[in-house]
Amino acid sequence: MIRPEKYRSKLNESRRRLALAESFQEPDRVPVQISVAGSYFSKMQGINIRDFYLDLETNLRVQLEGLEWVFEELQDDRTEIAISYDPGPVYEGLFFGAEIDRPDDTSPWIVPFLETREDVEKLKVPDPENHPAVQDVYRKYEQAVGLVQQWAPGVRVYGGFGIHPPLSAACAIMAPERVYELFYDDTDTLHLLFDKMFQAFCKLQDYRDKYFGERTVYLALADDNSAFISDEMYREHVLPYNLALYERYGTKGRFLHADGPNDHHFKTYAEIVKLTKMDIGGWSSLEKAVEDMKGKVVISGGLNNRDFYEGWEKARHAVERAIDVGAPGGGFILAIGGETYPGVPPDLLCKAVAHAKEYGCYDRVHERLEARVTRSGMPE
Repeated sequence: MIRPEKYRSKLNESRRRLALAESFQEPDRVPVQISVAGSYFSKMQGINIRDFYLDLETNLRVQLEGLEWVFEELQDDRTEIAISYDPGPVYEGLFFGAEIDRPDDTSPWIVPFLETREDVEKLKVPDPENHPAVQDVYRKYEQAVGLVQQWAPGVRVYGGFGIHPPLSAACAIMAPERVYELFYDDTDTLHLLFDKMFQAFCKLQDYRDKYFGERTVYLALADDNSAFISDEMYREHVLPYNLALYERYGTKGRFLHADGPNDHHFKTYAEIVKLTKMDIGGWSSLEKAVEDMKGKVVISGGLNNRDFYEGWEKARHAVERAIDVGAPGGGFILAIGGETYPGVPPDLLCKAVAHAKEYGCYDRVHERLEARVTRSGMPE
């Protein structure tokens, strides 16, 4: 099992590098953070992903073995050694009593069950204090902490029960295309649904804060479905809810993940939401993110899983292009937007990280920038 003390100096170095980048300064090189986690590790280790989510000990052992690979082989710039108990992307389903589909060798899925205005009106927002599924997740978190303390002392275990912000939470329990229809033909029902998702989010977040004896001041939201509505619709129907969540729980920091493409929202995120950091997702334009958010929002991303499906040359080109676009001026973390899918070859990931560390040295970034300026015929 992984021994955290072995990597103390490495962690401190990564923390210093990230701190500089996130204060819009240029560290020695561009930080690299690769989002490999449970399902990716399961595939690497020959474990059925369905079993990973269903069996607690399997879940924890897969993550611990995966962490050792991360620090020994991948060697990106993560700043802590931690795992989590996570039942998969099914929290809304567990909270509202939906059917959960568990296909072979993939993550579980919620079966949407809301269809009509009447369904939304009947939907109740439960109390986490006496909710069986919520309490089961917290019990398993406690078991996870105990097991990890035995197996790998010093590894931090995260846990808790939370849902997406209102739009993406709604799209988990109502078919997304039906939710999008409501933006056009029934905004009253849309807002009734969002009101209930907002109430559920706050109940669960307040319960989590009470459970851990803390007050959340840095809020990380994952709002994938915002990518598929216009910025005008976002501002009118979604922004008020997300902004209220950030104002309530994000007084010290506001992070957003969205799979993308989110290009049309970047100005809103920077100027109205006032994000402090964003994972722009793999389908967004890094150029657009830099244009609209550079110097205001720390940008994490630049790579897409598909960059790694056709061999080294394509991956190398994607890494170099992302660094050339995002690096100047700091405030940039090279990452695969969202999560790294199990189909990405581990050896290719390791090679990409090693190359990024060399190519992303800021001395070389500026040399290339100066050379491009000179070739363009512009004054240096």
